[in-house]
Amino acid sequence: MLGTIAGFWISIFLIFMVCVSVVGALIASGSDNKPVVAKHSILYLKLDGEIPERMQPADVWQMLQNVEGGTESLDDIVKSIRLAKDDSKIEGIFIDAAGSAMGAASREEVVEALKEFKESGKWVYSYADAYSQGDYMISALSDSIYLNPMGSVDVHGVASQVPFFKGLLDKIGVKMQVVRVGTFKSAVEPFMTTEMSPASRLQTQVMIDSMWNYMSGVITSSRKVSEKEVNFWADSLIAMWPQNRVLDANAVDLLRYRRLVEKRLRYELSLDDDEDLPLVLPSEYMMTQKEANSDKRHIAVLYAVGDIVDSGEGGIVGNRMVPEIIQLADDKNVAALVLRVNSGGGSAFASEQIWEALEYFKSKNKPFYVSMGDMAASGGYYISCGADKIYADHTTLTGSIGVFGLIPDFSELTTGKLGLAFSTVQTNANAAFPSLLTGLTPSQLQALQGSVENTYDLFTSRVAKGRGISQDSVKVIAEGRVWTGGAAFGLGLVDEIGSLDATVKAIAEIAGINADKVVSYPVVEDKFFSQFLAEAKKNMNIGNITLDANSVRILRTLDRLQTMNPIQARMPEMRIE
Repeated sequence: MLGTIAGFWISIFLIFMVCVSVVGALIASGSDNKPVVAKHSILYLKLDGEIPERMQPADVWQMLQNVEGGTESLDDIVKSIRLAKDDSKIEGIFIDAAGSAMGAASREEVVEALKEFKESGKWVYSYADAYSQGDYMISALSDSIYLNPMGSVDVHGVASQVPFFKGLLDKIGVKMQVVRVGTFKSAVEPFMTTEMSPASRLQTQVMIDSMWNYMSGVITSSRKVSEKEVNFWADSLIAMWPQNRVLDANAVDLLRYRRLVEKRLRYELSLDDDEDLPLVLPSEYMMTQKEANSDKRHIAVLYAVGDIVDSGEGGIVGNRMVPEIIQLADDKNVAALVLRVNSGGGSAFASEQIWEALEYFKSKNKPFYVSMGDMAASGGYYISCGADKIYADHTTLTGSIGVFGLIPDFSELTTGKLGLAFSTVQTNANAAFPSLLTGLTPSQLQALQGSVENTYDLFTSRVAKGRGISQDSVKVIAEGRVWTGGAAFGLGLVDEIGSLDATVKAIAEIAGINADKVVSYPVVEDKFFSQFLAEAKKNMNIGNITLDANSVRILRTLDRLQTMNPIQARMPEMRIE
C-alpha cells in the first residue's frame, strides 16, 4: 500500500514537471516568434468576422455560431493605424473587406483613424469580393476601391430589428410581470407586446436617421458624390446592380480580381510578381510596439464591455469590477483613469456599486474620463455619469435613463399545461416572494413598482450630480429615451465628440503625462477557456450544429432571464443593420 501511495505521488510530481517544461517551451517559442516589421511593409486590415473592443476568449454563444473570434480587435486596429501614420516602415494600408461585424461607433473610430492616417500622404487601397455596408463606409476613404468583377456593393440604409417574445411566451404559458419608469423605457416591450409602441418607434427612427446621416456623410465626402446619389443607391438596391453600373456610379474605382490587386500592391513596393507581400496584421504590429510599464506612472484604460451583472464570468461583473476600480484608485502609479464603456446596461444594483467605486477613485484627486463606444446606455450611462468628462462618438447610443422590473410567472406552464400543482405553507403573506410558480399579488406588484421608482430616483440623482444639473432637468430628457452621441452632446449628457484616442490625449494633458503611457485593464485572460470550449464542443457531438445569429440572440435573452436581477437599468434589445 505504501509503495502504491509513493508511486502515485511520484507520478503526480513527474506530470507536474512535464507540464512546467511544456509551458516553458511554449513561452520560449512564443518569444522567439515575435513578429518583426520589415521596411516597406503594408498594414493589413482584414475586416472579417466579429471585431471586439479587445481580444477576449470566445464564449459558449460564439461557439454555437461557430464564431470563435477573429485575430483582430478594435483596440489593435485603431492603435496600429495611428502608429503606422508616422512609421517609416509602413508604406500604406490594404483593407481586405471580407465582411466584419462591428457597431456603428466602432466603425466611426476606424474611419477617424484612417482620416488621420491619410494626412501622412501614404496610400490606402481596399478590395472586396462583396462590400457590406459597414465595410464599404470604411473602405470609402481609400485612394482606390477595388471590386471583384463578379462582386457587389451593399448600401441599403440603416434599420433596426427588435425581437418580440410575447407570442412565444404565450404559447409555452409564461407571463412576464413588468413594472417600469419612463415612457421610452422600451426594453420590456418585447415581453409585453408583439410590436413597437409609438414612443419606441419614434426614438428608434430618430436614432437610425442620425446614424445614417453620419454613414452616408462619410461616403458622400469620400467618394465625391451627392447625398441624393447615395440615397438612390440605397433605395434602388445597388447590391443587385451589374458591376459596370456600380463602376459608372463612382461607387468603386476599378473592377479587378484579387490577383491583380495584389500585383498592384507589389508594384507600389517595387516587388517582383513571385515575391510575397509584406502584410502586417494590426495584432502583429502592436506586438512590436513597446508597452507602457504598469509599475511606472501611467494612464489606466479600464474596459467595461457587455451586460452589467451582479456576479458571474462574462460582461461587466459588479463583484469583479468594483475591486478592480478600488485597486486602481489605490495604485500610486495610476495617474488617471479612462473608463471605456460599451454596454447597454443591466443590473441596477451592480451599476450603483460600480458608480460608488468610481466616486472613490475620484476622491483620490485623480482625473476620471469616460470614452463611450457603440453604446453606453441605461446602466452603461449610470456608471459613466460621474466622470469629470464624457466623450462619445457621433453614432454612440447612450442615455436610456430609466429602470424596469421583470419577474416571470410560470404558473400557466406548470399548472395549466403540465398539470403540476403546488401547495404553499408560509409564516407571512409574502414569505414565498418572489415565486416564479405563482403570479404576483396586487400588493407585491405595487411594492415592486415602488422599488423601481426609488431606483429611478436614485439613478436620476446620480446623473444630476455628475452632470451638474437639476434632477428635474434630468427627468425631462430621461424617461428611458435612447440618444445618439451627437444628440446627447447637444443635451449635455456628454461633453465632447471624440474617440478613445482623443479621450486619452485629453486626460493625459490634464494629468501631466505622455499619452503613450497607457496600460489596459482588466488583464486579458489567456485562451485556455476558449480552447477548452472548442474541444468540449467536438466531444459533445454538436460540432455540426451551427445556430444563426437571431437564434443565438433569442437563446441568450432567455438564458439571461434565469439569472437576471429583478430590477434592471437596460436599453432595449435591438439589431442595427
